[in-house]
Amino acid sequence: MIQSVERTAWAPLEQPQRYERIAARLVGDIRIGRLAPGERLPSERELARRLGVGRASVREALAALALQGVLETRPGSGSFVAADALARVAEEDGNAPAPPDASPSELLESRMLLEPQVARLAARTARRDPELERLLDVMETSPDDRGAWNDADRRFHHRIAALTGNAVLVAVAGHVAALMDQPLWQRLRDESVARPGRARVHTAEHRLIHEAIADGDGDAAEFHAARHLERVRRYMTLDQE
Repeated sequence: MIQSVERTAWAPLEQPQRYERIAARLVGDIRIGRLAPGERLPSERELARRLGVGRASVREALAALALQGVLETRPGSGSFVAADALARVAEEDGNAPAPPDASPSELLESRMLLEPQVARLAARTARRDPELERLLDVMETSPDDRGAWNDADRRFHHRIAALTGNAVLVAVAGHVAALMDQPLWQRLRDESVARPGRARVHTAEHRLIHEAIADGDGDAAEFHAARHLERVRRYMTLDQE
């Protein structure tokens, strides 16, 4: 018996992310009828107050449930329990759970710690990069094409890591780029840049980062990368209702 236990591959238990716990709470309320099909949920701010959590986590939970079809988001009106929410929940219960997406707010926190320093290192090349120029052209000519714009955005930041010549940083940036391709990140990012002019603001910030790298100005590259990510954080996690 002891040998059998020793041969068992025990995987460590994973702590659910905060947005997952909020989503589970809302699903539980739907199951017991506290939230009925068609019912409008309180605002993000009010939900955050009632649950004692941050608005960013509430927004991620609502977006995750909308991706599952449990909630419907109506611009200007808020989030509503879908008419077939109970059936959706039962369907989810009957299937093996898919790996959860990374929390966008946690991803942004990690990027804000890493990417300004990566931009500083990239500035040591002190040259204009044709691939960054190409990606900037895509962003400037396709501000309303969310797929093309998001893809160019991910590739832009990964390319900056490649300019450092550091294989470890390139691998880390590749993992970050993969997380930025997850549905939850894409949904919140799409919502954040849907307001007129925001995609162009981000594109202009990308160009400032590239210009600083081309000039070999590490201080400016770090500064513009940090300011850009702070704006992304504000647009994605705070500046909406």
